Amino acid sequence: MNGRLLFLTTGLAYGGAETQLVRLATRLRARGWGVRVVSMLPPQAFAEELEAAGIPLATLNMRRGVPDPRALFRLASILRRDRPQVVHSHMVHANLLARLARPLARVPVLVCTAHNINEGGRHREWAYRLTDFFCDLTTQVSQAGLERYVRVGAVPRHKIRFIPNGVDTDHFRPNPEAGARLRHELGLGSAFAWLAVGRIEGAKDYPNMLRAFARVLRERGDTVLLIAGQGSLREEAEQLANQLGLREKVHFLGVRKDVPELMNAADAYVMSSAWEGMPMVLLEAAATGLPIVATDVGGNREVVLDEQSGFLVPPEDLEALARAMLHLMDLSLEERQRMGEFGRRYIEENYSLDRVVDQWEALYMELLGKKGLGKVAEK
Repeated sequence: MNGRLLFLTTGLAYGGAETQLVRLATRLRARGWGVRVVSMLPPQAFAEELEAAGIPLATLNMRRGVPDPRALFRLASILRRDRPQVVHSHMVHANLLARLARPLARVPVLVCTAHNINEGGRHREWAYRLTDFFCDLTTQVSQAGLERYVRVGAVPRHKIRFIPNGVDTDHFRPNPEAGARLRHELGLGSAFAWLAVGRIEGAKDYPNMLRAFARVLRERGDTVLLIAGQGSLREEAEQLANQLGLREKVHFLGVRKDVPELMNAADAYVMSSAWEGMPMVLLEAAATGLPIVATDVGGNREVVLDEQSGFLVPPEDLEALARAMLHLMDLSLEERQRMGEFGRRYIEENYSLDRVVDQWEALYMELLGKKGLGKVAEK
C-alpha cells in the first residue's frame, strides 16, 4: 500500500473533470494506493466503475445551488474516520470546502485542482486567495489557467503548479473497423461527419457552433454534425438547430458510452467553447487521430497545434469557425490523416495517462516528504 488518498469532487457526472478524476483514482488504486472518493452532490455517473475498481464512494448529499453548512461537518467526520494522508480536491466548490474542513480534521497534505481557466468570477478568485493558507498546493490543468490565476491574485506563484489532464491512449486510439460499424448504424453514409462531445451548457457555446455549421452547409451540403452530451441547454440548442433549418443535418445523440467508437466514426472534431481549462474531449479526439477545429481559449492551444493537428479560431466568431471547418473539409484525405497522426503522436508524448499519473504520484510523495511522512506513504 503506497498510502491513503481521498478524492473530493463537487459532483460525479459525465464531464471532463469528473472523467479525469475517475481515471486517476482507478490508476492509482491499481498502483497500490488506498483510494476513496467523496462527492458533494449525489453521484450521477461512474459509481459502478469505481465499485468495480474497489474504490469506496460516499456523498455529502448536497443539492446544487443550495448551501448546506452541515456538509462541512460531514466531510470533517469522514476525514477523521478515514485519516487519509493526502486529500486531493477537484473543482472550485470542492476545493473551497476541503480548505474549510482542514481546521476541523487533521489532513497532512491537501492539494486543490482547478479544472478551468474561469471557475465562476471574481468572488471565487477572492475565496481562493482568502483560503490559500489551508492548502499545500493548488494545481491547474492548463498553463494558461495557471498564468491567469497568478495574474488575478487567486494563488501566489510559488503555491501553484501545472499538471495536465491525461488520456488513456490505448482506449482512445484509431480503430477504423469500429468507426465503420458505427457509421453504418448511424446511417452516415459518405457524409463528412463533424463531432462535438460535451455537456450542453453555456461555456461550450453551442449556438456559435450551430450558426457556424449553418454557414458550412451553404457551401458543403454533404456534411452532418453529431453532438453527444446532455445539459440544461439541450432543448434550447435543439430549438435553435430547427430554427436554422438544421433538423436533418444535426443529430443530438445524448449521453454516449461509446465515445471512442463515436470518435472513430467521425471525420473531424469541432469545439466552440467560450472558455475552457484543458478539455478531456480534445485530448481524446487527438489521441483517436481526429483533425480538430477549436476555439483558442484556455488550454486548447496546448492540445491543438495550429495548422499541424488542427486549426484554432477566436471564440464567439462564427465566421472564423465556419471558415476553419470548410478549410479542413477542403483538405485531401491524406492531409487530414497526417494532421490526425501528428496530433496522436503529440498526445502520446505529452498527455498519456500513465505519464500524468507518474506526475501526481511524484507530487504526493514530495509533499508528504516535506511533512516527514514520505516513509509512511511507502508502507
